[in-house]
Formats: sequence, structure tokens, C-alpha cells
Amino acid sequence: MHRIATLIFSLLFVLPAAAQTVSSQVGTLRVETMLSGLDEPWALAFLPDGGFLVTERDGDLLYVKDGKAQKIRGVPRVVANGQGGLLDVIVPRDFTSSRDVFLTHSVRQGSGSGTAVTVGKLSRDGTSLQNTRQIFEAAPSSSGGRHFGSRIVEARDGTLFVTLGERGDRPSAQDLTRHQGSVVRINRDGSTPRDNPFLGRSDAQPEIWSYGHRNPQGMALGLDGSIWGVEHGAKGGDEINRIRKGRNYGWPVISYGRHYSGGKIGEGTHKEGMEQPDYYWDPSIAPSGMMIYSGKMWPQWRGHIFVGSLKFDYISRLYGAPLKEREQLKSDLTERVRDIREAPDGSIWFISVGQGAIYRMTR
Repeated sequence: MHRIATLIFSLLFVLPAAAQTVSSQVGTLRVETMLSGLDEPWALAFLPDGGFLVTERDGDLLYVKDGKAQKIRGVPRVVANGQGGLLDVIVPRDFTSSRDVFLTHSVRQGSGSGTAVTVGKLSRDGTSLQNTRQIFEAAPSSSGGRHFGSRIVEARDGTLFVTLGERGDRPSAQDLTRHQGSVVRINRDGSTPRDNPFLGRSDAQPEIWSYGHRNPQGMALGLDGSIWGVEHGAKGGDEINRIRKGRNYGWPVISYGRHYSGGKIGEGTHKEGMEQPDYYWDPSIAPSGMMIYSGKMWPQWRGHIFVGSLKFDYISRLYGAPLKEREQLKSDLTERVRDIREAPDGSIWFISVGQGAIYRMTR
């Protein structure tokens, strides 16, 4: 019976489709459907065997290989409330030997919920996560269902960076005794690296790497090993930042946006001791997934930043010093782009929440 259910599930989700195209400054891009029929897809990650993993916010983790998709058992229970649920997924560089898969997700905290990180080992047949254990949980905060942040990136040294939104509680982003509105850095077992900037302080959470963030829903590893993040502003003021050790990124004291009511945010756009964004959008594009491209398939794009827009339905390509938006990749398929990743072959994959699908762009 289980085998029949898996087959039906596969037929529902893996459907052949004719390739479409997207115009770009380097020529026409071919776009093909890799997976469709998804329910609130949030993130994807590639496996060394040619398959890939996909999270759905309501709590399902899917393993897709050779035209077949199946749900993975053993995934941690999530609180799918508002913007929370099963969110990011990464496959670390040593996956072939470790079989580790890292997930970010929301967990119950009293009457509310918060962001957590869980690791488990993917079975050889891809059917289950085994030996799962939660390695990090943000300090309890809000009963609301917004601003979980929740991207995770493996740094060159093997530590993990995780973005945490301020959960709609603006002052918390300036409060080092709370995790909200920060980027945290942890070891793979959840312990705190010895060189974290606030380790040993009684007035700070030791995992915090940077703070003053609003809702960072995108993060990426630069080609030089740097960490970059993209976060939602309020009404205007979506930001791209290079995430530096111990820095304060200003929210809600400084911002290039305004409150949704139209009122002024904080003290303006600058303040001593607070970082300026490398780039900001006004009006807001509602940025989510983020990727910095290697140049493998398109050498002209080496080092360029790609960011998905949930509001205006396009993929932003940015480059330069100062950083500027150079192009908007847009079609009917780029509807609410939630995640964007570079595949091992250099192709660019993205998740369209509006289409409930995953697409692959090639030359």
C-alpha cells in the first residue's frame, strides 16, 4: 500500500513540461519545470547522487530523484503558523560521508513559537531522516506568526550561520540578551564557536554574530568566503548586507523605509556605530532566497548576486562596487520567488511559490 501511495505521489509532483524562456542580457535563458504541484515550497538543496531535497512550509520534506518524488519520514514536527513552519534545508559539504541534513523550522514555545535548527542523517534510500536532534533554538519571544528569518548557510570553516527575524517585536533587534533580529553562528553540534564576538558576556546571547536585522529571509556564501544577507524592510528599505562579526545593522533605529502607516522609522538613515546597507530597494520587493553565482555556466555572471522577489515576481541580478541592480529576470514562471540556488552543473534553480513549482534555468 505504501508503495502505491508513493507512486501516486510521484505522478502528482513530477510532470513533464515544455521548456519556456526568459530574456536576459546574456541571451535567452531556457527554463524547464523540475517539480510541480507543491504546497508552499520554501527551500531546496542538491544531493551528490543527482537528486534534491525540497521543504514545504506545512512540514513535508521531499526527496526527488530520477523523476520520482517521495516524502521523507522522521522530519521534526513544526508549528506551521503564519510565516513559520518547515523552512530552510542545506546539505553540507561532507554529506557523502556524514549523511547529515540541516533544517530550520518553527517550534512550539509556550503560547507562541520560535526558530530552531535540527540535524538528521538521510537514509541511503532517501526515505527517512534518522538520529534527528535539535541543535539550536532561539530564546522564546513572540506569540505572533511573522518574521522567522530562517536561512542557514555553511561557512568555509564548517560553522553554521542562521538568520533570525525580530518576530515583529522591533526593539528586540537591538537587545543582545535576545536572539531575535540577529544572525547567529553555531558549530555543527550546536555549541558556540570560541571566536564569536559576544561569547562570555553576561548581557548577550553567545551565538549572536550580528544584530539589528528586521527579517532576513535570504543568505549566501560569497566566492571569497564572506557571508551576505538580504532582509525585508518595512515600507521600503529592503537591504542587502555583508554580514560582519559583531556589527549592528541598525533596525529599528535606522532604515531607508517607513512604517506601513507612513510614519518615520527610528532616527533616520544613518547613525554612528550602525552599518549602512550595501544596497537597498525602495519600493520594497519583498526579497527572499539569495545566491552568489560561481560563473560556471555563465562566466559573465561570476560573483553576481541573485535575489528572488516575492512582491514583484522577478529575480534581481546585482553586481558592482557600489552594488547595483543590473537586471530583472522576469516571466510568468517567476511568480513569488522564494528560493534560488546554483546547481552543481552551474544551472540556476528557483522556487516559485505562486506556481507551486521548481524551475531550472540554463543556456
